[in-house]
Amino acid sequence: MASKKNTKKTNGSSTIAQNRRARHDYYLEDKFEAGIVLEGWEVKSLRDGRLQLNESYIALDKGEAWLHGAHISPMLSASTHIHPDNIRRRKLLLNRVELNRLVGAVDRKGFTIVPIAMYWKKGRAKLEIALAKGKQLHDKRASAKDADWAREKSRVFRNK
Repeated sequence: MASKKNTKKTNGSSTIAQNRRARHDYYLEDKFEAGIVLEGWEVKSLRDGRLQLNESYIALDKGEAWLHGAHISPMLSASTHIHPDNIRRRKLLLNRVELNRLVGAVDRKGFTIVPIAMYWKKGRAKLEIALAKGKQLHDKRASAKDADWAREKSRVFRNK
């Protein structure tokens, strides 16, 4: 009997999706790693990389954290008896101490919670979230100016 080769393709990276816009629009303070409650078709779609975090946000409701607005596109080969909801809210799995820190920061200090990235860790989907403060327009310009200067400086040092 001929042996079958493993035809599973590996990307090398465990990152599913990133929210680059969040780094541009917010000052990111504390970061947390949260588990996420998913349905079977969502896991299959995540394995295929069908996730957008651009318009998503985290809301706290009755002591629980929920991911709103994350768009997971269903695969065409999904089951016929399931009617997927692309942007349903999904529960985040955090321990009580982390939830209390998030609630305190949002209520008392004026922070907001934004999703940064989703990735695989030991076969499970994890969501990186951060406490964030919004940037003003002049802050965004200053950040862009600093990034340009860092890029130019690295070019100068590389050429010498």
